[in-house]
Amino acid sequence: MSVDFKEYSRKMEKTLDVLIENFDAVRAGRANAKVLDRITVEYYGSATPLNGVAQISSPDARTLVIQPWDSSLLKAIQKAILSSDLGINPQNDGRVIRLVFPQLTEERRKDLTKQVRKYSEEAKVAMRNVRRDGMDYVKNLKKKSEITEDEQKKAEKDLQDMLDKNIKKVDEALAAKEKELMAI
Repeated sequence: MSVDFKEYSRKMEKTLDVLIENFDAVRAGRANAKVLDRITVEYYGSATPLNGVAQISSPDARTLVIQPWDSSLLKAIQKAILSSDLGINPQNDGRVIRLVFPQLTEERRKDLTKQVRKYSEEAKVAMRNVRRDGMDYVKNLKKKSEITEDEQKKAEKDLQDMLDKNIKKVDEALAAKEKELMAI
Protein backbone atom coordinates (compact mmCIF):
# COMPACT_ATOMS: atom_id res chain seq x y z
CA MET A 1 0.00 0.00 0.00
CA SER A 2 1.32 3.44 -0.83
CA VAL A 3 0.30 6.50 1.16
CA ASP A 4 -1.75 9.15 -0.67
CA PHE A 5 -0.36 12.67 -0.22
CA LYS A 6 -2.62 14.52 -2.70
CA GLU A 7 -4.21 16.55 0.09
CA TYR A 8 -0.82 17.63 1.48
CA SER A 9 0.49 18.42 -1.99
CA ARG A 10 -2.61 20.54 -2.68
CA LYS A 11 -2.13 22.43 0.60
CA MET A 12 1.50 23.21 -0.27
CA GLU A 13 0.49 24.39 -3.76
CA LYS A 14 -2.21 26.60 -2.23
CA THR A 15 0.39 28.10 0.11
CA LEU A 16 2.58 28.86 -2.90
CA ASP A 17 -0.39 30.47 -4.70
CA VAL A 18 -1.07 32.71 -1.68
CA LEU A 19 2.61 33.70 -1.59
CA ILE A 20 2.53 34.69 -5.27
CA GLU A 21 -0.63 36.76 -4.63
CA ASN A 22 1.13 38.49 -1.73
CA PHE A 23 4.15 39.18 -3.96
CA ASP A 24 1.89 40.62 -6.67
CA ALA A 25 0.40 43.04 -4.15
CA VAL A 26 3.86 44.47 -3.38
CA ARG A 27 4.51 47.26 -5.83
CA ALA A 28 7.86 47.48 -7.55
CA GLY A 29 8.11 50.97 -9.02
CA ARG A 30 5.71 50.25 -11.84
CA ALA A 31 1.98 50.78 -11.61
CA ASN A 32 0.28 47.41 -11.25
CA ALA A 33 -3.48 47.06 -10.77
CA LYS A 34 -2.89 44.02 -8.54
CA VAL A 35 -1.85 46.35 -5.68
CA LEU A 36 -5.52 47.36 -5.49
CA ASP A 37 -6.83 43.77 -5.21
CA ARG A 38 -7.06 43.90 -1.41
CA ILE A 39 -8.89 47.23 -1.29
CA THR A 40 -12.64 47.08 -0.70
CA VAL A 41 -15.20 49.86 -0.97
CA GLU A 42 -18.48 50.22 0.91
CA TYR A 43 -21.11 49.79 -1.83
CA TYR A 44 -24.80 49.43 -1.01
CA GLY A 45 -23.97 48.33 2.52
CA SER A 46 -21.42 45.65 1.70
CA ALA A 47 -17.65 45.64 1.26
CA THR A 48 -17.03 45.19 -2.46
CA PRO A 49 -13.62 44.72 -4.12
CA LEU A 50 -12.46 47.89 -5.87
CA ASN A 51 -12.16 46.12 -9.23
CA GLY A 52 -15.84 45.15 -8.86
CA VAL A 53 -17.07 48.77 -8.83
CA ALA A 54 -14.61 50.49 -11.15
CA GLN A 55 -12.50 50.12 -14.25
CA ILE A 56 -8.78 50.25 -13.49
CA SER A 57 -6.37 51.19 -16.26
CA SER A 58 -2.72 52.09 -16.53
CA PRO A 59 -2.08 54.87 -19.07
CA ASP A 60 1.67 54.82 -18.35
CA ALA A 61 4.22 52.88 -16.29
CA ARG A 62 3.73 54.89 -13.09
CA THR A 63 0.02 55.81 -13.12
CA LEU A 64 -3.21 53.95 -12.41
CA VAL A 65 -6.57 55.49 -13.30
CA ILE A 66 -9.64 54.29 -11.43
CA GLN A 67 -12.94 55.10 -13.12
CA PRO A 68 -15.94 54.02 -11.02
CA TRP A 69 -19.08 52.92 -12.82
CA ASP A 70 -21.06 54.99 -10.31
CA SER A 71 -19.53 58.45 -9.80
CA SER A 72 -21.03 58.66 -6.28
CA LEU A 73 -18.35 56.14 -5.25
CA LEU A 74 -15.41 58.50 -5.88
CA LYS A 75 -15.18 59.67 -2.26
CA ALA A 76 -15.56 56.14 -0.87
CA ILE A 77 -12.83 54.85 -3.20
CA GLN A 78 -10.54 57.72 -2.27
CA LYS A 79 -11.14 57.05 1.45
CA ALA A 80 -10.47 53.30 1.01
CA ILE A 81 -7.16 53.98 -0.76
CA LEU A 82 -6.08 56.48 1.89
CA SER A 83 -6.84 54.03 4.71
CA SER A 84 -4.97 51.18 2.97
CA ASP A 85 -1.24 50.46 3.34
CA LEU A 86 -0.45 51.64 -0.21
CA GLY A 87 1.12 54.90 0.92
CA ILE A 88 -0.11 56.78 -2.17
CA ASN A 89 -2.24 59.89 -2.14
CA PRO A 90 -5.14 59.51 -4.62
CA GLN A 91 -5.96 62.47 -6.85
CA ASN A 92 -9.72 62.93 -7.43
CA ASP A 93 -10.71 65.17 -10.36
CA GLY A 94 -14.48 64.56 -10.01
CA ARG A 95 -14.61 61.88 -12.73
CA VAL A 96 -11.67 59.55 -12.07
CA ILE A 97 -9.08 58.90 -9.39
CA ARG A 98 -5.44 58.93 -10.37
CA LEU A 99 -2.73 57.12 -8.44
CA VAL A 100 0.76 58.27 -9.33
CA PHE A 101 3.40 55.83 -8.10
CA PRO A 102 6.58 57.65 -7.11
CA GLN A 103 9.95 56.24 -8.07
CA LEU A 104 11.04 53.91 -5.27
CA THR A 105 13.85 55.12 -3.04
CA GLU A 106 16.67 52.78 -2.06
CA GLU A 107 15.32 52.68 1.50
CA ARG A 108 11.79 51.82 0.32
CA ARG A 109 13.17 49.07 -1.93
CA LYS A 110 14.96 47.55 1.08
CA ASP A 111 11.78 47.75 3.17
CA LEU A 112 9.80 46.01 0.42
CA THR A 113 12.52 43.36 0.13
CA LYS A 114 12.22 42.69 3.88
CA GLN A 115 8.46 42.44 3.46
CA VAL A 116 8.66 39.85 0.67
CA ARG A 117 11.25 37.86 2.65
CA LYS A 118 8.81 37.80 5.56
CA TYR A 119 6.06 36.54 3.23
CA SER A 120 8.31 33.77 1.92
CA GLU A 121 9.34 32.73 5.44
CA GLU A 122 5.65 32.53 6.44
CA ALA A 123 4.99 30.33 3.41
CA LYS A 124 7.88 28.02 4.35
CA VAL A 125 6.56 27.70 7.90
CA ALA A 126 3.08 26.88 6.58
CA MET A 127 4.56 24.21 4.29
CA ARG A 128 6.56 22.71 7.16
CA ASN A 129 3.34 22.52 9.15
CA VAL A 130 1.70 20.64 6.27
CA ARG A 131 4.66 18.23 6.24
CA ARG A 132 4.31 17.75 10.02
CA ASP A 133 0.61 16.93 9.58
CA GLY A 134 1.55 14.42 6.88
CA MET A 135 4.20 12.84 9.12
CA ASP A 136 1.63 12.51 11.92
CA TYR A 137 -0.75 10.85 9.45
CA VAL A 138 1.95 8.36 8.38
CA LYS A 139 2.88 7.56 12.00
CA ASN A 140 -0.78 6.99 12.76
CA LEU A 141 -1.07 4.54 9.84
CA LYS A 142 1.99 2.69 11.15
CA LYS A 143 0.55 2.62 14.67
CA LYS A 144 -2.67 1.08 13.31
CA SER A 145 -0.49 -1.45 11.41
CA GLU A 146 -1.95 -0.30 8.07
CA ILE A 147 1.55 0.16 6.63
CA THR A 148 4.92 -1.49 7.27
CA GLU A 149 7.98 0.23 8.68
CA ASP A 150 9.57 0.30 5.20
CA GLU A 151 6.45 1.95 3.78
CA GLN A 152 6.55 4.47 6.63
CA LYS A 153 10.18 5.35 5.85
CA LYS A 154 9.39 5.72 2.13
CA ALA A 155 6.32 7.86 2.87
CA GLU A 156 8.32 10.14 5.19
CA LYS A 157 11.02 10.50 2.54
CA ASP A 158 8.34 11.32 -0.09
CA LEU A 159 6.89 13.99 2.20
CA GLN A 160 10.33 15.50 2.77
CA ASP A 161 11.01 15.50 -0.99
CA MET A 162 7.66 17.22 -1.61
CA LEU A 163 8.54 19.86 0.99
CA ASP A 164 12.03 20.40 -0.46
CA LYS A 165 10.60 20.84 -3.98
CA ASN A 166 8.05 23.41 -2.77
CA ILE A 167 10.59 25.30 -0.62
CA LYS A 168 12.75 25.55 -3.76
CA LYS A 169 9.78 27.11 -5.62
CA VAL A 170 9.34 29.62 -2.77
CA ASP A 171 13.03 30.54 -2.95
CA GLU A 172 12.83 30.97 -6.74
CA ALA A 173 9.76 33.21 -6.44
CA LEU A 174 11.50 35.24 -3.72
CA ALA A 175 14.65 35.67 -5.82
CA ALA A 176 12.60 36.85 -8.81
CA LYS A 177 10.62 39.35 -6.69
CA GLU A 178 13.79 40.70 -5.00
CA LYS A 179 15.40 41.16 -8.41
CA GLU A 180 12.28 43.03 -9.59
CA LEU A 181 12.30 45.23 -6.47
CA MET A 182 15.98 46.12 -6.69
CA ALA A 183 15.90 46.88 -10.44
CA ILE A 184 15.90 50.60 -11.10
